[in-house]
Amino acid sequence: MLVVVVATALTFAFTNGFHDTANAMATSIVTRALRPRLAVALSAVLNFLGAFLSLKVAATIAEDIVIGDAITLTVVFAGLLGGMMWNLLTWYLGLPSSSSHALIGGVVGATLVSAGSSAVRGTTAVADVLVPAVLSPLLAMLVAGIGTWLIYRILRNVPARIRSRGIRMGQIGSASLVSLAHGSNDAQKTMGVITLALIVQGTIRDEASVPTWVIVSSAAAMASGTYVGGWRIIRTMGKGLTPIRSPQGFAAESSSAAVILAASNAGFPLSTTQVCCGSIVGAGAGRRLSGIRWGVLARIAMIWLATIPAAGVVGAAAWKATQFIGGFPGVAVMFLTALTFALGLFVAADRMPVNASNVNLAWTTCGAPLQTTFEMPEPAGGPAAAKGPSPAPGHRRGAGNDDVNGPRGRR
Repeated sequence: MLVVVVATALTFAFTNGFHDTANAMATSIVTRALRPRLAVALSAVLNFLGAFLSLKVAATIAEDIVIGDAITLTVVFAGLLGGMMWNLLTWYLGLPSSSSHALIGGVVGATLVSAGSSAVRGTTAVADVLVPAVLSPLLAMLVAGIGTWLIYRILRNVPARIRSRGIRMGQIGSASLVSLAHGSNDAQKTMGVITLALIVQGTIRDEASVPTWVIVSSAAAMASGTYVGGWRIIRTMGKGLTPIRSPQGFAAESSSAAVILAASNAGFPLSTTQVCCGSIVGAGAGRRLSGIRWGVLARIAMIWLATIPAAGVVGAAAWKATQFIGGFPGVAVMFLTALTFALGLFVAADRMPVNASNVNLAWTTCGAPLQTTFEMPEPAGGPAAAKGPSPAPGHRRGAGNDDVNGPRGRR
């Protein structure tokens, strides 16, 4: 049964990877600082490397949320199913939610029904999970907003060619830093769950460090998921929250990386999704508050509020069903149920696909990247007229994406 639990944990890490690719690369993709496929490949490599930077978050997951003596392999398995199924559902909906909170909610839900509330470290959960969940996106929003305001004013008189190249390079660097930070925080959650399972099984002692094979396998699983690319969520974060230009993307990525790395060093299992969404909203507000799509933000906020209780309900139900069937057959039935659920969502998503070829199409009310919605009729003058007048000397067509002539547009 330990093998099944470890396999489920690595599957969760895979879903975490493609679910959270948007955190690092959505703004770089939408501003075209990086091509979509190159962006997810770079993010995958850096996610893998980031997993080796720190192990404090893994220790928090393994030791501080629930009491180890009350945990069984069935509880760990059910908790993983709760987190994984919530990840898949929110991916299908294209709404960024916290994989961290989904995992914690699933484990806590399964623990509550199996061992009671005494097995959950409530004070620690509030201090290390709920408080950072509230404060981190607000902090990221503030930092990104101030950063955007400063960038627009510092660079407004810099020549366009130098400005465009400099911001693009800075955005690639800051996006890479976010990917590294994401790996340092999110891969550790899977490490923590596997370590918890190994302790429950008696394979390692309570005070043992995370085994090397756990670190490598968790990092590889999440990096593989990252390379697949969670295009539906990339589209929502890059196009749906607010129109993003290169300076805003640079500010959002830099503030996200700073907050996530600080949380990883402190051992907080932070929601990188919430931090990155907060940064994007702050960057949008730093240029123009009216550009925020409040309806999309409200839907995302509702998903955030529902994540821990919803994943907890699924985790509790999975534990109950596994216990009702009993033993390994119960685990196998629930694993197949989760697999069927995942396949159903992938089939449904394929009816309206979002991928590297259409992720950057203009945003519609429903968010669907329908090509026919955005094609414009050719003007009477033919293709040449469609191109418009020739650019002025020294002006590169398309450079308007790094508009820094003021927070309300060009002077």
